[in-house]
Amino acid sequence: MTDRMPPLPREQWTETQAKAASEFSRIRGQEVFGPFALMLRSPEVMLRAAAMGDYMRYRTSLPRALNELIILLTARHWSQQFEWYIHQPAALKAGLSERTVAAVAKGGRPDTMSDDEAVVYDFTTELLGSQTVNDDTYSRARERFGEAGVVDMIGVAGYYAFLSMMMNVARTPVPENSEVPPLP
Repeated sequence: MTDRMPPLPREQWTETQAKAASEFSRIRGQEVFGPFALMLRSPEVMLRAAAMGDYMRYRTSLPRALNELIILLTARHWSQQFEWYIHQPAALKAGLSERTVAAVAKGGRPDTMSDDEAVVYDFTTELLGSQTVNDDTYSRARERFGEAGVVDMIGVAGYYAFLSMMMNVARTPVPENSEVPPLP
């Protein structure tokens, strides 16, 4: 499939795009990439998404491994290869087991999860699958992570669904030299 919105060449950037790319680089410490490269077509969306993403990826109230589990579940739900490419290694580095990551990749429930992982898995898969969560699932999540944690779980799933939709429409590819196995 052809990348519908490949990165814009710098020489084609408008002044607004150039300023937004510079601000992105200042905030993130890297050049515009992946979903942000396609969002550069709407610089304000890109900058606001980057700001939200800064919190959703790095600063939520959840431990990093649980945050990455939500991201992987969302990438799997949307069959989003680029997010999987970025977050599969990050999830392993954060402490998710290879068995858990492999099960998520196949769309199955991991057979060995911690209690916290099970709460996050149930909450996220139910939210993505039915667009809500039942009272029991909500109560377990709130009891374990508090209301702030529940809001963060919803936020992470929603943010990565947003990125997934962007890249699925744009058909953003993973780098050709990727060593991360793609989602089936």
